[in-house]
Amino acid sequence: MIGGGLEMAPRKKPAAIGVKAPFPGFIEPALATLIDKVPSGERWIHEIKFDGYRVQVHLANEAVKVFTRRGHDWTDRFKKVANDAWHISAGSAVIDGEIVVPAADGTTDFSVLQNELKGKSDKIVFVAFDLLYLNGYDLRKLPLIERKTHLKKLVTNTSIQFSESFETDGPEILAHGCKVGLEGIVSKVRDSRYSSGRGNDWVKKACAQRETLTIAGFALDGNDWDGIYLGRCKGNDLLYAGKVDHGFDKTSAAELRRRLTPLIRKTQPYAKRIAHRGIWVEPELLAEIEYRAKSAEGKVRHPFFKGLREDL
Repeated sequence: MIGGGLEMAPRKKPAAIGVKAPFPGFIEPALATLIDKVPSGERWIHEIKFDGYRVQVHLANEAVKVFTRRGHDWTDRFKKVANDAWHISAGSAVIDGEIVVPAADGTTDFSVLQNELKGKSDKIVFVAFDLLYLNGYDLRKLPLIERKTHLKKLVTNTSIQFSESFETDGPEILAHGCKVGLEGIVSKVRDSRYSSGRGNDWVKKACAQRETLTIAGFALDGNDWDGIYLGRCKGNDLLYAGKVDHGFDKTSAAELRRRLTPLIRKTQPYAKRIAHRGIWVEPELLAEIEYRAKSAEGKVRHPFFKGLREDL
């Protein structure tokens, strides 16, 4: 009853989200499956693929913990992320995401992250892309798009970055992302549940980049072919650009060995010596290399031999 006797309906409780459940502890993360063709259509949303450490942030009992993809407690190594997460307004939460060091252009680089972790780690950022548990409720059976809505509200006005999703055509997003130097995209079924392990509701496609690099040497495992060492010319210097182990068959390996054997020399052709044992050659042959990303030092990541460049 209020004032003149007007009866009010009982105040409605806010609608519960998810399923009431005790705090789950570490949850095995959902993993994306590598695909050849990016999906398109309204069923899918697309997110940037980051080049960092996959982590799970836990808020419980007035404490914050940061777990690796395998469930190891790395809170001490990621103190900045734990401090950033402390400002989230929630009694308890489990957040899935990636720790990165963003460059000025928005790209991320795993090797830069590794270097940053050797120091104060004040440049690392937690990019959150999924919310699995919140204030006593398990959200994993909610549609992804709903989980992301709750997550965005939760991390707004904190130092945690929210991973936006795009509903534009998948191949178009990938083409644009590759053009600006991103590692790739992750496509997710918009109304999917959160399922631990690798499945088909999350799929990923990396950007393949290509470059013509100098062959500086090759490696043998016993008498078996074990790849080539690469160099990139900078002025008159040849700088180490990585080792390629993939993309060879018996024919191409035999041909490379035949072409490189007459070029063998005693010393490394690099301006700065590297700590690898190889059979070094005069830097005369060029190779076309496909790779996903490049480290801060210029080393190609996940490289694949496409062939010799005879036309350059």
